[in-house]
Formats: sequence, C-alpha cells, structure tokens
Amino acid sequence: MARDTTDSSPIEGLDELVAYMAAGNKPKDQWRIGTEHEKFPFYVDGNAPVPYEGERGIKALLDGMQKTLGWEPIMDAGRIIGLVEPTGQGAISLEPGGQFELSGAPVETIHQTCREGNAHLAQLREIAEPLGIRFLGLGGSPKWTLAQTPRMPKSRYDIMTAYMPKVGSQGLDMMYRTCTIQVNLDFSSEADMRRKMQVSLRLQPLSTALFANSPFTEGRPNGLKSWRGEIWRDTDNQRSGLLPFCFSPDFGFADYVEWALDVPMYFLIRGGRYYDCTHVTFRQFMDGALRNSVPDGLPTMGDWANHLSTLFPDVRLKRFLEMRGADGGPWRRICALPAFWVGLLYDEEALDAADALTRSWTYEDVLAMRNGVPAQGIGMPFGNGTLRDVARDVLAISRLGLKNRKRLNRDGCDESTFLSTLDEVVARGTTSADEMLTAYHTRWGDSIEPAFLEYAY
Repeated sequence: MARDTTDSSPIEGLDELVAYMAAGNKPKDQWRIGTEHEKFPFYVDGNAPVPYEGERGIKALLDGMQKTLGWEPIMDAGRIIGLVEPTGQGAISLEPGGQFELSGAPVETIHQTCREGNAHLAQLREIAEPLGIRFLGLGGSPKWTLAQTPRMPKSRYDIMTAYMPKVGSQGLDMMYRTCTIQVNLDFSSEADMRRKMQVSLRLQPLSTALFANSPFTEGRPNGLKSWRGEIWRDTDNQRSGLLPFCFSPDFGFADYVEWALDVPMYFLIRGGRYYDCTHVTFRQFMDGALRNSVPDGLPTMGDWANHLSTLFPDVRLKRFLEMRGADGGPWRRICALPAFWVGLLYDEEALDAADALTRSWTYEDVLAMRNGVPAQGIGMPFGNGTLRDVARDVLAISRLGLKNRKRLNRDGCDESTFLSTLDEVVARGTTSADEMLTAYHTRWGDSIEPAFLEYAY
C-alpha cells in the first residue's frame, strides 16, 4: 500500500463499516484490473542489496523516478518513501526490505496492464542503470540473510518489525525477503463478491503452485518450490491464511467486518505520527480503548481503511478483492497473473465453470492443498490426480473467460495469449522453481549468482 489513509470522518457504528465495503459494488462495465508487482533491487557489482541512503540508494531511485514521472512524493518523517500519480492512477511504494513495488492504475484490459508494466520497467531502468542497479524477479530473496537485508524508513514497518516475532516465526522474512505479484478485481454485489471470494480462496493454492519461484535462501536450495508460500503458513495467523467463515454459503460483508474487528491493530496516524496500537483490536478501539492514550483516540473511517490494509488473508477483501497467492517473477508473469484471475472471475460462463469445478472442495481440502504446495508444487497429489491435472482444467476455464471477453490488441489477439507461460508450466510439469533448481545443480555450478543475470529486469 503506497499511502496510508487519513480520512477523519468519525465512525458511528458497525453498519458504517459494512457500508464502507459494500460501497465497492460496481456494475460490470466499471470493473477494472489493478496489478501490483514487487522486485528486489540489487547492485550489479557483487549482487549486493541496495540500502535506502547514499548516492546510489533507494532514495536516489525514488528521487529520479519523481523527476521523470512528475508524480507526487509520499513522505514519512521527512523522507521520501513512495510516489503517487496525481489523479490516483497508480503508485510506487517500498516494501520493508527495499522491494520496489508498482501499484498499477485500474485498467480495462490485460493488454493495458502489460503496456503499463513495460513502461514502468523502462522508466525504472533509465534511472537505475546509471546507479549500477538492476531488479530481481523472484518470490524470495535468494542470497542475503535477514541481517544483510536493508530496512526502509517507514513508520508502519518499524511497528510491524517489533510486533511480528510475537505472533509468528516467519513474519520478518515475509516483510523483508519476499516479493509478490497481485491483482485487484471488482465485484457487482454482495452475492458476486461471495462467489468470487470463495472460488478464488479455493484456487489460491493452485496459483501459488503455478507461480512457485522461490527455491533458494541464503545462497542454497531451501527444499521448497515456494519459500514465500511456506513463510505465509506462520507469519501472523490471526490476520492471514485461509478464512473458514468465508466458505459459508451465506458469507457476506458483515462476516468479514466481524472478523476484522477482532484482529489486533498495527497503528493509528495522528498529526502525521504513527502510534503503536498492536495491544488492542479494532473492536476494543471502537469501545474506547485508546480514548485516553492516543490524541483524538476515537475511530475514524481512515483508521478502518488502514486497518483493512494490515490484514493478510490469501484473498483480501476491501472495496475490491486482492489475489495474494503468487510469488514474484519475471515480466511474463506480471501479465499472466492478472490474466489467470480475470479469465476466471470476470466472465459469467467461466465463473460458473470454476465454481462448479471447485464447489465440493471443503475448507479442509483447500487447507491441505495450501500446506502441501510450498514443497510439492503442481506435483502435489489432489483428488484422483495431481494439481497439474487441476491446473489443466482451470487454465481451460480461464482461457474460455478471456476469449469470451473479446478484448483484442492491435494485432487482433485476445487476452488469452497471456496464459502461455502457464500453459508451458502445465505442459512440462515443471515450474520456474524447478527449472532454477535444475540449473543450479548443472550449468550454474551450485551457485545462485547466475540467477541475478537470468531473472533480472
């Protein structure tokens, strides 16, 4: 999230919190696609991490991008920590370890998503190359220890860094040593949200398997296909993972609100200052728990929006749905991830088919899949076959949905062309992680250094 919200409208009751989320309902002709992608900056000389400060640091990158784009700087305690397009059509932000993120503008087609990604990477290279910086498209940091990883000067990250070790064993690795590609998608009604949420929760482990791209940690194979997927199994299970209540046939906005109210907060922002509020839930905050300990310690709609942004389920509900299961990856994956989900969720025939395919999957089935995928990938046994067999069926449905959309580029190609990289995964039966492991043990000579050349932007 590029910028925390400061809406000071007071909250009068729980109904307002539900109404806030229901305000995301949009007619189909207003549905958009918002793609986010993160990448690790590194110095070409020595494949070393890039700190915030210095003539060739992250701050210099942001300053250069600000001059190139003319976007507004996002400041935190006097330091630039991101950029936002003046009309809200996209933003650049920093993850805790310096991971550079583009939060793309809401666009109508995957063709536009790819043009946006190309433009962003071209602009970034223009600024980064004179600084000796490139970017690595992997889901997990393959070389640097946590101690070697830089820390970005964002107030919310200071609070999270102190809190994470109290609630899970891998929260700091999640913050500082992972990257993702995400897509944000719309819904038309509570019923439409419910169906999309349930289908995408069931299929999120498959997304993790297809996009598995983090098999190395601290210079060696880590025994996993998706280290990032494994990290999310014990980050902060009060606010992350699968949500059992979402599998209910009458799940709705109010159920998500009730869950969110009982998750501990991270912070409040008052007068530009961040206050650590990890000792109270949002419900306790609503009941007056911070009235005397924080200035203006009564809840606002901005506080609610910020709280929703600190919840990390596999599919996050705000005024749209966020697909959160995929590892970061190379350029083709930036286009493939939104294509995969748009094909499944934005066409009624495809959504019907995806729902029918997965409807019998219980919470326990999906949880078992989620637990097995980080190590086994698409080879994981499931049903009468493996996830590779499931992937073949799901990709056929996604392709159907994209073809039905009939969104053509200048060459007359529809959006299904962006699934080709996933078709290759299923045809070969090997993910990007598998291919890197093979390379490591053969032509890379048991070294991860070549990854910084072959998987760099």
